[in-house]
Amino acid sequence: MHREAFIRVMEELAPPDLADQDDRSRIGLIVEGRREIRRVACALDATPHVVQEACRIPADMLVVHHNPLYDPLTRVEGAPAALLRDLLSFGMNLYVMHTNFDRAEGGINDVLAGLLGLTGTVKMSMGVVGDCTLTPKKIAGILGCGLRVQGRISRIRRLAVVGGAGFDPLLLDEAKALSADAFLSAELHHHVGRGSPLPCLEASHYALEAPGMRRLAEDQGWTFLDDPPEVTLIP
Repeated sequence: MHREAFIRVMEELAPPDLADQDDRSRIGLIVEGRREIRRVACALDATPHVVQEACRIPADMLVVHHNPLYDPLTRVEGAPAALLRDLLSFGMNLYVMHTNFDRAEGGINDVLAGLLGLTGTVKMSMGVVGDCTLTPKKIAGILGCGLRVQGRISRIRRLAVVGGAGFDPLLLDEAKALSADAFLSAELHHHVGRGSPLPCLEASHYALEAPGMRRLAEDQGWTFLDDPPEVTLIP
């Protein structure tokens, strides 16, 4: 497939105009490689391990969720230089689907809701609220990571889920208005948790978003490259 045809397919799956306004310049094709796309690799992050594995396949296109060049560069050195050196020397394209894929039908948050068996789902401005039959312990088991719970939970009947760092006061209020009993996301700030109208279930960023990229790879017949961060929980 020609690169431009591949991009058109990706933009149908996750339209760019679904992205946050400040994210729109950071999605799409961010590193240009060869024009003909035969093999595609997919991952949550373009880590050194992922890029090296994509080169080993060998892949012509690497699709990721997070832009490794998120902040503007005024010089190319260190980790960005190593990443670009590997991609450019191999001629590999790098394509980013971020907040547009969070909101897309069948994207990050829809896959997360499905993984947890949520029913009667309603979309939020970012994330999903749905009926839930799981305990926090069962949620942790499905996600394969520990949960840090802030607030008292008796029973979860409706759960709000936002992949990634979604503990935003406006989203918490929106979830509360949609009758959520608890809110699942990652990277909870102390002051946000203390002021939350809902109990907060904090999982890892990777555990919440990698399933969506894995499902994308499965649906498209790509190779998914799993590279979870090494995290140790010390009681």
